[in-house]
Amino acid sequence: MSLRERSVLWEETLEAGCTWSHVLKRGTSLRITDMQGSANVGALFYNFECPTERYDMGDTLKAQHTAHLTKGFVLYSDMGRILCSIVDDSVGWHDPLGGCGDAALVRRKYGESGFQTLGNQYFRNAKEGFLIELAKWGLGPRDLVSNVNFFSRVTVSPEGCMLFHPGNSMPRSSVELRAEMNVLTILNTCPHPLDPNPKYEPRGVRISVRKAAPSTLERGSSAENARGFTLTERYFL
Repeated sequence: MSLRERSVLWEETLEAGCTWSHVLKRGTSLRITDMQGSANVGALFYNFECPTERYDMGDTLKAQHTAHLTKGFVLYSDMGRILCSIVDDSVGWHDPLGGCGDAALVRRKYGESGFQTLGNQYFRNAKEGFLIELAKWGLGPRDLVSNVNFFSRVTVSPEGCMLFHPGNSMPRSSVELRAEMNVLTILNTCPHPLDPNPKYEPRGVRISVRKAAPSTLERGSSAENARGFTLTERYFL
């Protein structure tokens, strides 16, 4: 057994169209693997001790001068601290812009469905999935913020149109996040809202929680990130 395999604390499959949540402890990492390819994993992040502090899309992108996420980037909270670092990535592009779909969008794209007619195969939507998972932690609609869409790629044209790129993630592609705080992490595997596929075909993923080695990769990537890590370290003094 390799050292990396021995570092796995726990793993499971997150099925297609489903949600998951876990408090990712500071100093551990979450690895998400797209087993089939073309998955989309919507993700929300909160400071577990004080969930009014949560992932801030605007600060994350502005501080790092980017419109996508990959290895070497970090996820900022709205308090200027680092929630998670992206320490490994075989995809190269993850979407922080596209948001999540709701029930109206799913009906419009894929047609009517319901548990009464389709059972567990009914068409789920990411917004309701997030809200259900948030409720388990005493949170609600006012706590729903912009999410990251891992494994999906969205670019913006010169005219300002958002363009979804099918096939961005190959089978067995993965991304790994190291928790820099105790982070309430919420995932869902519903389709990306801009995915042009006319069929409802979400993909499941494999998730594992691991012991994470310290890294200085992101700390030296910019002056902004260095300040973010300093604020985070002070929080735990």
